[in-house]
Formats: sequence, C-alpha cells, structure tokens
Amino acid sequence: MWKYTVEVSGMMCGMCESHTNDAIRRNFEVKKVSSSRSKNQTEIIAEAELDEDLIRKSITELGYDVGSIKKEPYTKKGFLGIFK
Repeated sequence: MWKYTVEVSGMMCGMCESHTNDAIRRNFEVKKVSSSRSKNQTEIIAEAELDEDLIRKSITELGYDVGSIKKEPYTKKGFLGIFK
C-alpha cells in the first residue's frame, strides 16, 4: 500500500476539502482520502501506485494549487496491523 501526501493551497472551507476528496475518488481507486485546509494537504491511501500527474491534474482542475507530492510505503496502523 502507498500513502501520498499532496500539498494543496487554496482550500478555504469544508466544501473545498470535500470537492478535493471527491475528485480523487472519481479518478482513482483509493482506500482513504482526507483533505485538510488548515494543513494545506491531501492524504491519499491506495493499494496500487497512482499516477502523480493525474493527481495533480485532478486537483488543479478544481482551481487549487498543487505543490509537492510525497509518496511513501504505507503500513496499516492499529491492532490488526501488527500481524502483517
């Protein structure tokens, strides 16, 4: 699994976060996506690697600016994650 942390500026409210999450879900099969206007970022958890150019395009089409995209392996946390 992979975790992508995307710098996103221009989100001003909860609806902005929701629109960003919806755009990611429309374009990718993801386990989880969460946007934060206060952190200026969107976190995406996916089973497979994602096309970073398409991530960038999906968000910039909404009118937000995308900075860096950080990709790292993701291990599920919590009780069940210790058995993997």
